[in-house]
Amino acid sequence: MALYEHVFIARQDLSNAQAEGLIEHFGQILKDNGGDVSGSEYWGLRTMAYKINKNRKGHYSFLRSDAPSAAVQEMERLMRLHDDVMRVMTVKVGEHEEGTSAVVLAKQSRDDRGRGGRDRDRGDRPDRGDRPDRGDRPDRGGDRDRAPRPPRRD
Repeated sequence: MALYEHVFIARQDLSNAQAEGLIEHFGQILKDNGGDVSGSEYWGLRTMAYKINKNRKGHYSFLRSDAPSAAVQEMERLMRLHDDVMRVMTVKVGEHEEGTSAVVLAKQSRDDRGRGGRDRDRGDRPDRGDRPDRGDRPDRGGDRDRAPRPPRRD
């Protein structure tokens, strides 16, 4: 049997429980056809780069499997027929990586940092010491080195 990684995107109007139920459903299809699911992850509701079937977001799910090609083909066929699944991608790999995927690790590190942007307190500004007056700064542009404009013609 070969090792595969599957990613599929489900419609945005599903609940989280329904999206995770799809992972179990398609994992069971692999098991019924002689395969084994070695891991699965629910990546959550994510914004897509472009609309798919009038949906801007989708529930992303990830499966690792050790299955014969017939089982994978049957699961993909059923995924494409399922109304809630918008996209499917299956990749044959040499070996499965241990631990969680890079997508989950990136999400966890983003959550650990907290919200960035305007909500984050940056603290006080550092002391700038006694800085001299910079005066007129001709190196920063200005109109002093230009000739006056000619009058407009109407």
